[in-house]
Amino acid sequence: MKKSNWLFYLITTIFLIVILFPFFWILVTSFKPSNEIFGAEAFRVFGSHPTLDNYFSIVNGKNILSSIKNSLIISLVTTLYVVVVATLAAYAISRFHFRFKNLLMGLILVISMFPQMIVVGPIFNLFTTLHWTNSYFIVFPYSTITIPMAVWIMVAHFGRIPLSIEESAKMDGATSFQILWKIVFPLASPGVFTTAIVTFIAAWNEYLVSATLNTEIPMQTVPVAISFLRTQFSILWGEVSAATVVVTIPTIIIVLLFQKRIVSGLVSGAVKE
Repeated sequence: MKKSNWLFYLITTIFLIVILFPFFWILVTSFKPSNEIFGAEAFRVFGSHPTLDNYFSIVNGKNILSSIKNSLIISLVTTLYVVVVATLAAYAISRFHFRFKNLLMGLILVISMFPQMIVVGPIFNLFTTLHWTNSYFIVFPYSTITIPMAVWIMVAHFGRIPLSIEESAKMDGATSFQILWKIVFPLASPGVFTTAIVTFIAAWNEYLVSATLNTEIPMQTVPVAISFLRTQFSILWGEVSAATVVVTIPTIIIVLLFQKRIVSGLVSGAVKE
């Protein structure tokens, strides 16, 4: 093997160790009793007495399961809503010529760069006025955060589809909706799929908006519920680690199952044939 290849694998291995070690430590911590998480026992990988008590605790006595249900509902609805809106908006931007199109795309990009800390205050005031706090209406600010990114991804994919295909369909009598649904949408499926996956993961991991708008326990999402795994004087690190492992499993499964589609969707939108 060439020296350059050895160097590449060495750097890659070091990089993976640095990136994956925190996740590995969270995993092993989830199997430790509370008295072994700190002190001399903390440096033993699984401790002296590995246990599943942390997992039983979050399943039986905590709000984690109901928060998983809330996060799942909110993430799925957000994903569906974002995909529909981003698809229609991106198709209009990529196919129709109008004034200030580039300015519009720039504004969409600028919106995606706004720190959430700036917009969460006005959103909270609006939701308080409409009495929408502690409800599934949190889907709307979630969607507002992710739509700009989704539009940019979809515009790139729609731009790769030749106009001649749509013109041929129009000559055959197809309506604009039929062209979009039966021709353009399937051809842009890599971008649609990538948008859906990225949106779902972003909604699943969202913390600040949920912690601000859904403060009641029955409506908490997973990240917020995990942040409340504490007592008056300490943080329940074993339960926090166990809950983190449980709620990370869905995203890991999605990425492992669909990693090729995610990568191909992101790359194909960036390269014109």
